[in-house]
Amino acid sequence: MNSWDNSREVPVIQDERKPRKLIGFFQILVCTFVGVMAFALAFFSKSSLLLLITISNTASKTVSAKPYALLFLACCTVAPSVLTLIKSIWKITFKDSKTPLGRTMLWVISIETLVALGTVILTIVAMPHFDIITNVMILNSVGILSAVLQLVVNSAAKDKKQKRFIAISLVAVILILAGFVLFILFYSLEATKTKNKSTELSIYIGLAVSGAVLVSLNWWENYSSLLKTNFLENITQDMKRCRNILCIISSTVRIAVTAIVVGAYVKLVGLQWSSVLSISEMTKKVVLSLFAIQILSSALCHWFVVVACKMHAVRRSFVIPMWLASPGVLLAFLLSFGIPFHEFALENPNGNYTFSIYCQNFSSIRGSDVTAFRFLASDVTHSLCAQSAFLNGDTTGWGLLGSSVLSWWTGLMLCTIYIWFHPYQRIERTQDLFVRRLYEGAFIDQSMLLNARFKIPLQKKPKRDKETVTVYLCATMWHETYDEMMKMIISMFRLDRFRPRRNAYKDVRFESHIFFDDAFHGVEGSKDRLVNEYAETLVEVIKEVYLIFSNEDPSIFREPTRLSDQKVIPTPYGSRLKYTLPHGNILNVHFKDKDLIRHKKRWSQIMYLYYLLGWKLSRKYYLKYEEGEEKRTLEENLEKEKRNTYILALDGDTDFQPSAVMLLVDRLRLYPEVGAACGRIHPTGTGPMVWYQKFEYAVGHWLQKSAEHVFGCVLCSPGCFSLFRGAALMDDNVMKRYTTKATEASHYVQYDQGEDRWLCTLLLQQGWRVEYNAASDAYTNAPQEFKEFYNQRRRWGPSTMANTLDLLATGSITAQRNKSISRLYILYQILGMASSILGPATVCLMIAGSFTFVFDIHPNVGLVLAILPPAVYLMLCFKVKADTQITIAAVMSIFYAFLMSATILSIIGEMVAEKTFMTPSGMFFIGIVAMYIFTATLHPQEFPLVIYGMVYVLSIPSGYLLLAIYSMVNMNNVSWGTRETASQATPIQKVEKNLTKTSCRCCGWNFEFHINKEEEVKVALTPTEASSSTEPSSQVALGPTGDTSTAKPLEPASPSRENDSDQDDR
Repeated sequence: MNSWDNSREVPVIQDERKPRKLIGFFQILVCTFVGVMAFALAFFSKSSLLLLITISNTASKTVSAKPYALLFLACCTVAPSVLTLIKSIWKITFKDSKTPLGRTMLWVISIETLVALGTVILTIVAMPHFDIITNVMILNSVGILSAVLQLVVNSAAKDKKQKRFIAISLVAVILILAGFVLFILFYSLEATKTKNKSTELSIYIGLAVSGAVLVSLNWWENYSSLLKTNFLENITQDMKRCRNILCIISSTVRIAVTAIVVGAYVKLVGLQWSSVLSISEMTKKVVLSLFAIQILSSALCHWFVVVACKMHAVRRSFVIPMWLASPGVLLAFLLSFGIPFHEFALENPNGNYTFSIYCQNFSSIRGSDVTAFRFLASDVTHSLCAQSAFLNGDTTGWGLLGSSVLSWWTGLMLCTIYIWFHPYQRIERTQDLFVRRLYEGAFIDQSMLLNARFKIPLQKKPKRDKETVTVYLCATMWHETYDEMMKMIISMFRLDRFRPRRNAYKDVRFESHIFFDDAFHGVEGSKDRLVNEYAETLVEVIKEVYLIFSNEDPSIFREPTRLSDQKVIPTPYGSRLKYTLPHGNILNVHFKDKDLIRHKKRWSQIMYLYYLLGWKLSRKYYLKYEEGEEKRTLEENLEKEKRNTYILALDGDTDFQPSAVMLLVDRLRLYPEVGAACGRIHPTGTGPMVWYQKFEYAVGHWLQKSAEHVFGCVLCSPGCFSLFRGAALMDDNVMKRYTTKATEASHYVQYDQGEDRWLCTLLLQQGWRVEYNAASDAYTNAPQEFKEFYNQRRRWGPSTMANTLDLLATGSITAQRNKSISRLYILYQILGMASSILGPATVCLMIAGSFTFVFDIHPNVGLVLAILPPAVYLMLCFKVKADTQITIAAVMSIFYAFLMSATILSIIGEMVAEKTFMTPSGMFFIGIVAMYIFTATLHPQEFPLVIYGMVYVLSIPSGYLLLAIYSMVNMNNVSWGTRETASQATPIQKVEKNLTKTSCRCCGWNFEFHINKEEEVKVALTPTEASSSTEPSSQVALGPTGDTSTAKPLEPASPSRENDSDQDDR
């Protein structure tokens, strides 16, 4: 240790760790905002609904045409059914759906008919005849059946800890029933005081109770699987399988029953539907405003509640706001009654002004500038003053009414308290959060609470949650530079620190592999093959990063850490270096010799697929089977391990954070039908070409990837950062077919030029789903030179078209096998393919329009001028070399950029001169700009990328016309096109100054080590070990491996060895 020079030169490591106080404050702020919005929207939804119910009363003076108010009140109740119908039709169009059994359809129709009937009876028939306080809280009584079923489920629970909640469920049932009893007593007392309406009021009391009980049937499915009855379990399983069709049926039944009952009720009470044709402006304004507020606030409230659940802010942003919604609305209506009363009381000099006197003398609210508000507040007051408890000052009636209100609300709280202990998972789907697809418009807070999936508190987590998944990080390298390698290695060490091999979570185990193509070169005058400068750079990078992550102690008295636990293992394909990272995870570097094994990226992927999934995973079970273990048990364990084994495909320059990996892991853990998942790829670098790609990548992810994810599934999971499920890769016609050697021209284009897209095509054709996670960010170097960019897209363009055509050719079969792909989605891809084919022609027409617009020439002349340059370029491409083609394209791109600039300025100038943008060109230009800005606004962290949109627009002719011509002419070129002549940085020179070369030969193996001068090499090779090796002899030379290196030939196979032993790496 040097006592006077403790300074270090280390690369900048950007961690995602931020000050915890700032993160905590931001989380509190966001959760508070979501909770406040959920409460406010529930408040407006309930208030507007109750006001619609109030003005539907025949005693209301706000609206004279009662059928008009009843019509829109009915629309409020069926609006969620309409939205569910639209959503289900959408899903059945783009997703697979099964036909339900006859008994399931009959059951659903019966339940939905009763629920719809109960909703109409309660909200439209009965509630308009009660006061506003009763109407606020009687909605809470719809939880009666849920409370009873919870009591049954908790009573049948075998776990003693679960039986603690029997008392809570029992109290909830008692309170809701007590609310009904007190409600009946209160209005029975009212009926005796209004003898002329006693019979009518008794009927409405019975209808209200019956309606509430019928509505409570709505959430039966929440408890069906826990009641342990074969009939309900079978119905529930069939409903999960046929959810989309059943939602269409249930929504149609709801709408039909509501329309029939409301139509009959209006006729039954002597009202005329013809009155809706002649209504006043006041009536129209009030009813439509309340209807719009109710519809929008209900839908937004549902959305914010779902967001709260996915944010894991269930208690403060979901449960508490929904519990407080009813008391908040009640308080608001009481204030609308109490504030005017207080003002009248202050005007009374006698000081004995009571509620009874106020009600007897009340006519309307005074002092409001808004006429509609004054009428609505007056109706609320009239509904209260119509009760004898207020009119006569009957304290007994007040007590009965207040007790029923409190009982219902407390009962609802207790029967939904299970949500407080609900074990929500990360990125859980909405269908797993709630039972029904949307919400109930008339019961927004009650429906959101009762719709949350019921899970018995304190129950043990499912066994699958405890299963540890294994993630193999597999990076392919070739001619990466020092900086690119540094990014990748730092990311791997970052992940090692995030999840050490021994950790308390026991959820994920990581193991890293780097497959280095063409890592050896020959030595003139010798048969030996040495690792090249790129491989030496990688070893030095690993050493530097290892020392950085091992010496994180800032103290100058720290002990220097040496690179330990390394093994240099000769292999049939070249050699392998094995590192033990600072926190215990393993890093393997596989140096491939192209004279011994096929090179290029696809064959490196095939190598690690068969090595990890075949040799390390499947083979050990085969050996156990040969030893006599039970076949069925081995098959179950094998399927389980295949399901829980993931491969993270990486490029040699990918930079990522551990959270990005965990987001993809969570998606595969939660959704077994997902075979692959990719994240948001961000290109890095500087210069105009990188600017173009930044905006291109952004638009591609914002629009195309998201659209594919929603309409069907993603067609390409990029190989630079994608997570694949082992079971999906090992499925029939996937991994085996991926090894097909290219023998035809189309094979070279589809198989080798776009290997990641072809692998995803195989997964899709086999029925697996490929998903996109926008929150999983990864960064990769983008081509910074025009030539490198054109060569990269020369590979991507034809391979994309070839794989899409392959998918479309098998579209009918794929749609049958893959439930995420429908025939309409295939049609969507056909239209996308057609637009790609027509892209060059479209650009020519755009350029022709630019010539006509800028130079004011005849359209036919402009079209000729637009077609002539690309036609000349096409002919030149068949005559000149590829580099010359790119040079010509670069020059033409500059001229096209000037033309596009002139066109944009001309369009802007025309809008300024005409003082309007209502022109064809102006509307098109404004529409495109608005679309990009709006899309970027939805991604605030990436909003600055819109600045690069100008470069993208100027480069449209180059990217969609010249590049298409270059790619088409050079399809015969199957070279990689990038990193063909990558230069190395100075670290190699620095390495060679501190290294000495040592050679040795032992039992047919030639070893050459580059070692630090002050370090000692220990080679443990015994004659027994050498003679027992079954590997063919080869000559391998390795570069620097760090502080200590141990090399030895491989030993014979031993079934008792672990997977990561030397034998398993043969």
